[in-house]
Parts: sequence; C-alpha cells; structure tokens
Amino acid sequence: MVERTLDVRLTDVSVPGYRQVTTRTYNGTIPGPTLRVRGGDTLRLTQINGLPPNPPHSGDAHTPHHPNSFNLHTHGMHVSPSGQADNVLREFPPRTAEEAAAGIAEPRYVTTIQVPSDHPAGTYWYHPHLHGSTAEQIVGGMAGVIIVEGDVDEVPEIKKAADVVVCINELKLEDGKVPAFTSGGWVTRVPSTFTVNGTVNPTITLRPGEVQRWRLVAATGLTALRLQVVGEHDGLTMHQIAQDGVTFDAPRARNPLELAMGNRADILIRGGASGRYELRSAMVPDPLMTVVVAGESMEPPMRLPASLPPGRPFLDERDIANPDADREVVFHADARVFPGAFPNAFRMLGTNATPASDPDGDLTRDPAYGLFDPDYTNHTLRLGTVERWTVRTDESVPAHSHPFHLHTNQVLLTHRNGERLDPPVWHDTIGLTGGASGQSATFLVKYEDFTGRAFAHCHQVQHEDLGMMQTVDYVGPAESEEQDRRR
Repeated sequence: MVERTLDVRLTDVSVPGYRQVTTRTYNGTIPGPTLRVRGGDTLRLTQINGLPPNPPHSGDAHTPHHPNSFNLHTHGMHVSPSGQADNVLREFPPRTAEEAAAGIAEPRYVTTIQVPSDHPAGTYWYHPHLHGSTAEQIVGGMAGVIIVEGDVDEVPEIKKAADVVVCINELKLEDGKVPAFTSGGWVTRVPSTFTVNGTVNPTITLRPGEVQRWRLVAATGLTALRLQVVGEHDGLTMHQIAQDGVTFDAPRARNPLELAMGNRADILIRGGASGRYELRSAMVPDPLMTVVVAGESMEPPMRLPASLPPGRPFLDERDIANPDADREVVFHADARVFPGAFPNAFRMLGTNATPASDPDGDLTRDPAYGLFDPDYTNHTLRLGTVERWTVRTDESVPAHSHPFHLHTNQVLLTHRNGERLDPPVWHDTIGLTGGASGQSATFLVKYEDFTGRAFAHCHQVQHEDLGMMQTVDYVGPAESEEQDRRR
C-alpha cells in the first residue's frame, strides 16, 4: 500500500525566475509531489479540499464553473475508471460558505488505485478532470508525476543513469494569480509562463560522456511542444526509450521530439562537448531549461542500451472485431454559435456524435450537436474487443491543435495522415494539428480488464471544458449483447 495525502488549497508559491504567485496547488508546490508505485501496488490518495467556496454560476454546462471543485485523473494509467479509482465523474467540492462559517472541517476525499501486476513500467501523470474547471486548475499548476517502476529500470545502462523528472508546466498568470476563466479569449490574452519542475529555465548539469534518463512530461494544457536540445554549434541527441509510459524495444534518436499536451517521453541523453545548451520548443520564445555540460569527462563514456524490454505487445489488425465498422472522430469548431463570452462550439463529430437538438436544422448553429452530454453514451466498448479508430481535425489553421485522449486503455498508433508507421507506437494522447488538410491518425485499441464510464476528449483543456468531450462506456460481453438487442 502506497499512501499519500494531496492537500489542495490556494498557496503563495515562489516561482524562481518569475515571481511569487497565488494559485491552487497540490501540497504547496508546482508541480505536485511525484508518486512512485510498482505493478501490484495499491495507491491510496487522501485529497483535502481547502479551497474557498465555489462562486455562483449562471451559465450552462459548457461554460467554466466550479473552479474550486476538482477530482483526480491518473492520466495514461490502465486502471479502473469506476468507484473510488480513476473516476472522473466524481466531484470533490469545497466547503460551502455556511459550512466554513460554522467551522466544519475541510472535506477529505479518497482515491484508491489498484495498479495491475503487469502494468507497464513508465512515466504517467495526475491532474484534476472535473468538467468546467479543468483548464483553470491545470494552468495554475495542479499536476504531478506518477512513476510506475519495473523491468525497464533494471536495464544495466538505464540503472546507471541518473533518473530525472522534467515536468513542463504551462501557467497562465496575471497580477500574481491565475485569472478566472471568463471568456473564450482568455487563452490568447494572457501569455503563458513555462516552468520545469516549478522553475523558469532551471539549469541541469551533465558531465561529458554521462548519460541521464529524463522523464519528459508535457503537463501543458494549451500548447504542444516540439523539443530540441540546442547548443552554439551542435545539439545533444535525445534517444527516446518510451512514449506515454510504454517502453520501446530499443532507443530511437529524436531530433526534434514532439509532445502534444499530456504526452510523456522517456529519453536518454548523453553529455557531449563541454558548453552551454538549451532545451527549447518551437513557438515558445524562451528556453525551457539550460543544460550545462561540464566537469571531468567520463571515460569510457556511458553506454546506451542496444535493446529494451518492450512495454506492451503490438495488436494485430486481423483481430479487429468488425472490419466494416471502424469508429471515426472529427474535431470541429463552429464560430459565433452562442451569445456571451464563450461564443464558439467545440464539437466531436463522426461515429455516435451527440445528437442535435434539431436534426433538421442548421447543424453549424445547433446548441447540442457533437457537444459533451453527460447523459449520452457516445461509444459502448466491449471488453476483449479490438477495434480501429480514425481521429482527425478539420481545422484549417496549423497552430490549432486538438490532441485526442482516451481514458483507461492505451492505443496503438498505426497510421498518420494515411501513412503506415513502422513500427507502430503506443500512445494515450495523440497530437493533431490543423492545416490545408487537418491531420489524421488511425489506431488500434483493445478494451481490457475494466468496466465503467470514462471519457474520450480533446486534451487542449479549454476545449474540453467547453464541450469537446465524449462519454465511453466499457462493458462486459453480456452487457454489450443486451444493449445490441435493445437497439
């Protein structure tokens, strides 16, 4: 049993390289504490909601609300979405004003995660996931890293390397605090501040020839990362060993390395010539981290592993349950649909899109079509079944991004923009950018082990709060057959 307490409250936090800010935190830090478990462990988290009472809300379900309520999502982990586990349908509200005035104790909420004994070893993360408050909380720094320890950590070359968490947070700060999410222009009006492990542009040191393992976590809610380690002359090569918590069969050189919002990548990096380098991302004006290669050279240089214990076996397209019934998801936005400060409709269309309120009317103006409805099940997914999904965006602007995230089960990315990947790569979040033709991705997924309701959604978290989300229901074979008979 691994037991931890996560105390959530407004905290005065010093952000080195920026200033002191007041924001919602886990245990008073940005990011929250790193949690380490192993396959077979039980992770029991007691969460204290010490936030103020929620302000009144007069909008609908697709405008931000309840900024001081939260819950917990263990992003990428293959664990139960039901009960007190990774259940994002729960709400952990603060005290009401009357309860606070009466001196009633701050409420405590328990999340209990049973980690399967065969869970892939790798890097995951946790964050709040209550519809309507997710964006404001994540851009305030409410996020933390989960490490599942296991076989890959025992590879001799990896075991010798320093294990370094590199958690990249994207903060929206104004006048020393996170401004309330009060309009659709909030994202562009307030510039982003990027931190690594809570510091603006921290410095890390490598000796020439030294290998370190960096656990890169894109805890960014709004901005995708395109990472490189650059120097005055040459950069340092990133040798990726895992994507989204699943180990590759061998290291793969990446330059650059692309991470959508929510992605993680484990890399091995080796110090080269002495000097100053920077971890940089396209579209982020300042360096994320400074890398100093200095000191006595390691002779001989530390080695990279030639092979790795793969984190998951690949799926086979021949196992698809119904080759004629692929699922499709299309990310689509319609401008100026609603009155008020949030006029745009962020929709998920395609297979089993949320029905329109007026199917015979103008669907581009419809107030329900393709928007999240907690009472509507978009996808009923039968345990033991292998299916193929294609997800795409019809955005025309390349900078606009709609990362696709499916809860509970990892997905095997087999094609990008119609071109087969060799080898395919396991993900839990797939970046999709717009353009002359928006990007598409095709993946295989097998629904395994756990039943319950969960989400598929855009992991640009503002879009998620505004309705770009669907409900999936993982069911056993008997349940699925009964639902089929009722249709």
